[in-house]
Amino acid sequence: MTTRQDRANAIRALSMDAVQKAQSGHPGAPMGMADIAEVLWCDYLKHNPANPGWADRDRFVLSNGHGSMLLYSLLHLSGYDLTIDDLKNFRQLHAKTAGHPEHGYAPGIETTTGPLGQGIANAVGMATAEKVLAAQFNRPGHEIVGHFTYTFLGDGCMMEGISHEVCSLAGTLGLGKLIAFYDDNGISIDGEVEGWFTDDTPKRFEAYGWEVIAGVDGHNPSAISAAVEQARSNLDKPTLICCKTIIGFGSPNKEGKEACHGAPLGDDEVALTRERLGWNYGPFEIPDAIYGDWNAREKGAAAESAWNEQFAAYQAEYPELAAEYQRRIAGDLPADFAEKAAEYIRECQAKGEKIASRKASQNALNAFGPVLPELLGGSADLAGSNLTLWSDSKGVTREDASGNYLFYGVREFGMSAMMNGIALHGGFIPYGATFMVFMEYARNAVRMAALMKQRSIFVYTHDSIGLGEDGPTHQPVEQLASLRLTPNMRTWRPCDTIESAVAWKSAIERKDGPTALVFSRQGLPAMARTDAQLADIERGGYILKDCDGLPELILIATGSEVELAAKAYDALTGQGRKVRLVSMPSTEAFDAQDIEYRMQVLPLEVPARIAIEAASADFWYKYVGMDGRIVGMNSFGESAPAEDLFREFGFTLDNVLAVADELLTDFS
Repeated sequence: MTTRQDRANAIRALSMDAVQKAQSGHPGAPMGMADIAEVLWCDYLKHNPANPGWADRDRFVLSNGHGSMLLYSLLHLSGYDLTIDDLKNFRQLHAKTAGHPEHGYAPGIETTTGPLGQGIANAVGMATAEKVLAAQFNRPGHEIVGHFTYTFLGDGCMMEGISHEVCSLAGTLGLGKLIAFYDDNGISIDGEVEGWFTDDTPKRFEAYGWEVIAGVDGHNPSAISAAVEQARSNLDKPTLICCKTIIGFGSPNKEGKEACHGAPLGDDEVALTRERLGWNYGPFEIPDAIYGDWNAREKGAAAESAWNEQFAAYQAEYPELAAEYQRRIAGDLPADFAEKAAEYIRECQAKGEKIASRKASQNALNAFGPVLPELLGGSADLAGSNLTLWSDSKGVTREDASGNYLFYGVREFGMSAMMNGIALHGGFIPYGATFMVFMEYARNAVRMAALMKQRSIFVYTHDSIGLGEDGPTHQPVEQLASLRLTPNMRTWRPCDTIESAVAWKSAIERKDGPTALVFSRQGLPAMARTDAQLADIERGGYILKDCDGLPELILIATGSEVELAAKAYDALTGQGRKVRLVSMPSTEAFDAQDIEYRMQVLPLEVPARIAIEAASADFWYKYVGMDGRIVGMNSFGESAPAEDLFREFGFTLDNVLAVADELLTDFS
């Protein structure tokens, strides 16, 4: 039987060896947090390395993701499919062991971390998902949802503003199964943090409504274990365990110093550290006895087997609930969703009403929500403007978490990162809303959703200068281009109720990445379409109005500008011009179509093209070419009524016709 110190030193050795071999990385945090990790993973964490996706496993999030070798060491030692060769390949091309933990690269990595603060935000999202799912499915005598979310975080996470956003909300929601370990080592890249971080962190978290266990010796297993026991016994509040640690613990010349934060120790120092720790083994060498005591496969299999027995009893008593739980955990939609969604879209086309697309979005939620109990919505204090509340929305509270709507407060970044945690947890399709311009507050969380290919639905309203008098601080210009240029993101800017419903259907059905739904404040008329055109909306770009034969001019537009383009089409057609109007609500969806379809919509034989969108103009050159024209924004907006702004910036019929006349003259 090995000692706790032996098991913790295995983490330290693997971490310093991998960083040394890569000549790159952060050995200090793994070496400092090894004792905390050993207690948590060996004594408390409920998981099964043979089945990393077991639904009722505890979640573990390394928010200070630069210390990634801590996580990789834990996964390797406890029996996950992460070999010693994978550890030797740390930070190399196509390795499972990237510089920061990357979700999907290796089993057991619950989320991608690295941008500090987002890991704790993801963890808050996961703990929220656990609480809501438990309230929706657990029944007396049947606790099929009952797991903890544990997270490690350091000074950098604490300094990031997002930690305030999410930890404040976690206290309000009473997330009692969230336990955070604060690695209080007093060091960041620039040195001793007392020069720039003097917060009273325990008081801060007490003010949030957390239980705080302060002054824990992070190198004393008994103290750590006592703190975990105390945290697990209080299910009314989230818990912060403040662990005082020494960064780079064991390194004779570098422990406690910034020198070991983000650089290899060096061969000589590694040798001295081995000697000081009494680790008499070579690089990447772990004795069988230590492997044996770390291996969690047998214990994990037993825990999952016990849960399976619990679920079988639940299934016998509540067969419909059990089936619904399994469907939602699998991420499958109800069997009749596609049919009901298509029926609603046809109804929208037949009704043909003129409303703002944000209202069309709310109508879609009212249509889809009743058949999708997995929807978990929210807004960053703009529900009445974003129109994200639907008829059966019920708020999630500390006392009653069985609802389907989160009031996030003014926390755009926190909301978006929590949504990612909810999506990663499983059982829900999260959507959250704000004004489109405030996507900028949340930009990195949106990027992380795309990086991890999570089904997060970001709802952005007030999508252009059309929001009017609130002025340029609230009028998005460059945000659409930013979203469209983000890999794995799918952005929709619909022109009417019909495209709005299709956009929602597409976002809900998409499993391989996030979606941004971009809606207007002002009313938009419904466009007439054939059944074939209705079916083509999902392709992202389609021919809305056409001429006989090959057109001489193609108009491309999105959102509110489709109405303007349609008026230009009618006027030009009345002049005897052969014109095509292409509505392109989703450029990414269009780009994903086969070349034959794209050439059918935008034939190369027609170079005369005009793109019309009240957003950054430069994005559209990929569709109109250098010889085409763009009626778009090349500056910020102004404060004025919407109709005055559209006139000021050239979004008028007269201007579009003038641009068309100039372009057709050039090509004549």
